[in-house]
Amino acid sequence: MTAPQTGTIHVPASAGVAPVRTRLRSASTALRVAAVRTPELTVGALGVVTGALFAWVPSLWYDEAATVTSATRSWPQLWAELHNVDAVHGLYYALIHAWFWLVGYTPFTLRFPSALAIGVTAGLVVALGRRLGGRRLGIVAGLVFLAIPRVQWAGSEGRPYATVTTLAVALTLVGITAVRRTRSGATRASSIRWWVAYGLLALLAVCFNVYLALAVVAHAAALAWTWLAERRSRTWTRRPDAGDPLVGRVVLVRWVVAAAAAALLASPLVLEVTEQSKQVAWISGITQRTPRQVFATSWFGGIDSYAAVAWTLLVIGVVVSLVAAHRRVPTVRALLRAQSVRIALPLALLPTGALLAATALGKHLYSPKYASLSMPFVALLIALAITALRRKALIAALLAVFLVISVPSAIDVKTPRSKQESTWANAASIIAAERGANTGANEGVVFGSVYGHPTSTAEIIRVSYPWAFTGMTDLGIRKNGAETGVLWNENGDLASTIPARLGDIDTVWFVGGTPKARNIQPETTEVLAEHGFHVEQKWRTGRVVITEFVRD
Repeated sequence: MTAPQTGTIHVPASAGVAPVRTRLRSASTALRVAAVRTPELTVGALGVVTGALFAWVPSLWYDEAATVTSATRSWPQLWAELHNVDAVHGLYYALIHAWFWLVGYTPFTLRFPSALAIGVTAGLVVALGRRLGGRRLGIVAGLVFLAIPRVQWAGSEGRPYATVTTLAVALTLVGITAVRRTRSGATRASSIRWWVAYGLLALLAVCFNVYLALAVVAHAAALAWTWLAERRSRTWTRRPDAGDPLVGRVVLVRWVVAAAAAALLASPLVLEVTEQSKQVAWISGITQRTPRQVFATSWFGGIDSYAAVAWTLLVIGVVVSLVAAHRRVPTVRALLRAQSVRIALPLALLPTGALLAATALGKHLYSPKYASLSMPFVALLIALAITALRRKALIAALLAVFLVISVPSAIDVKTPRSKQESTWANAASIIAAERGANTGANEGVVFGSVYGHPTSTAEIIRVSYPWAFTGMTDLGIRKNGAETGVLWNENGDLASTIPARLGDIDTVWFVGGTPKARNIQPETTEVLAEHGFHVEQKWRTGRVVITEFVRD
């Protein structure tokens, strides 16, 4: 019998490995190609990721609580509320209401729509830059936009300001397309369709946030500036036949018709918002703080050094672009970059200027956050300065520096106390931890007022973190905000409301604010003491005070 052959079986190293490596290389190549060919999607996806990352970490604050309490009401309750307060944010609240119906409420689901909106805006900024000055300008503008501190703030905030930037850029892109279609000699029907789209989008934008009417006004300034520049250019060159102007009589007439139609249709909402102007009574007039707010806070997160760099680049971008276009024989690139300035500069400066002027005249409308619609165009102007350099390596280096100096602010907006030093999340955690397994028990709670908002009650902490207060009976409430069409509940006479609801409750929590809040804790302590309660424990976290009362 012959012994079986022994030895080593040799398997080629490439068997099964090469196809995997090939597929990986192919996927990597495909991703690189996609990033180059569709930078709008790449930069937009980056914006969504950076906005959503750690968005659940910061504690909610007053304005975000207003979104939550409004969006978690029934449709009839929300409708009643908007007739009394916050009509300016009505469409946003309705969208978040529908979103919560789909996914439920958590701090992350509250903020994710803003991260998504910032991603969409970043992609649109890339598209706008490409339309105005080429791929390089578009990509740099999109990345600069994501780096701006106020953009980072808006992308992790459960408020409408991120979506305001989206609508401002979208409206500008549609307007540019309508102008170019009119100039190019496209069919009259095709051109008119774009102007109809512009008018409808302007209507939607103003209904979403009335301050977006300033974007339409800025478009008027851009059209007027372009018309004057083209007229001056024809006078200098003495060539009245040098092609059709970008902005002619037909463009101006169609813009007026589209804008006027949008204004007419939006006027009922604008009048309603005007009647609710007492909501902005907290806005001060022009003060010694206003110059710094304009310089550093509106767009650059209150960081003076960052603002100085950004403003320097912005001015350089404007000056270099306009000077290059005024040479005797300007290049096509110079002409395109000058037109970028004519579009972006009014959108960057006019909204803030208009709000400041109204405030100076006694209508207090200027707040740094209301300048959010200008941020995409600020990014475009800064990108003009960076791309004024011709060598790719220098552009990449300057852009990298700009991105790096933005990192501290990007981190700062994702810290637990980044929103007005709010510690509501920590307060809710303390209560939930102390209650332990009894979070469904029938315990009582009295809500004091909150720091900085003495007419509101700390019930907004329960609105923001309802799971910590499950099963609690509000012992102080007199009017329910959802039922009366206002934002917040209202306490009554504690001497009568607390005893009437105590029943067999053995534990009562007091949640209120430190100074700059109306202090009702002494009265609460006195009433509870009369019914056999004593103070068991006290906590203070930031500007929130918590006291646990237990029946003797």
